[in-house]
Amino acid sequence: MYPELDLGPISLQTFGLCFALAFVAAGAVLSRRLGELGKPVDWSYELVFAALVGGLVGARIDYLIQNWDKASGDLLGSLFSGSGLVWFGGVVGGAVGVVLWAWRRGWLGAQMLDTASVPLALGYAIGRVGCQLSGDGDYGVASDLPWAMAYPDGTVPTTDEVHPTPVYETLAMGLLALALWRLRDRFAPGVLFGIWLFFAGLERLLVELVRRNEDLVAGLTLAQVFALAMMGGGAAVILSRRGQPVEPSGAAA
Repeated sequence: MYPELDLGPISLQTFGLCFALAFVAAGAVLSRRLGELGKPVDWSYELVFAALVGGLVGARIDYLIQNWDKASGDLLGSLFSGSGLVWFGGVVGGAVGVVLWAWRRGWLGAQMLDTASVPLALGYAIGRVGCQLSGDGDYGVASDLPWAMAYPDGTVPTTDEVHPTPVYETLAMGLLALALWRLRDRFAPGVLFGIWLFFAGLERLLVELVRRNEDLVAGLTLAQVFALAMMGGGAAVILSRRGQPVEPSGAAA
């Protein structure tokens, strides 16, 4: 594990590096797609920035809510601490940031959602590389499979051989990003986003089977409840767009 990279007097957090790389890669894909759609390429920077700010704010608020007893004693310090970013809050906050940006630009609709689907999958895949490199506790339960591994030098260390769930998620979401990119312009507006929503939920539902999270209700973890909601929403979007005409981009036309 490499939680930090020491470059002389400078120490860089590998999770932070992958976090930044995820946004850079998402921006590059957005630029390419916006060009195909005849939209201003500079929008990619604005959209990524809106997602970044919204995601950080949402993740921090979620952390404060879940750890209020500990954080309330030093609310200002906890608010601006460098640790404590919660995935669910980041997703919600990032979505709110993007929606507000799209509304301001007059581009709030199915085409915008489809455009965001590939960067969402790709960014998530790269982000999980950071989890793997830092050994931040996102790994799974003990396993005797040939590829099981320990994280003795991780930020949340374990000497037990466990499921490397960040690797599973990187592979799954990387393949989903590739598939979504190849499928662009083949469906009615909104379907591509529905496909991302369904399969991103399915991936999280399945990986939670070997994760260490505690059950919330009916034997499901909080992430699985959220994943089922994503799958239901994705299926509803796909079914609602049946029979709608395909609207190819300018490049495809």
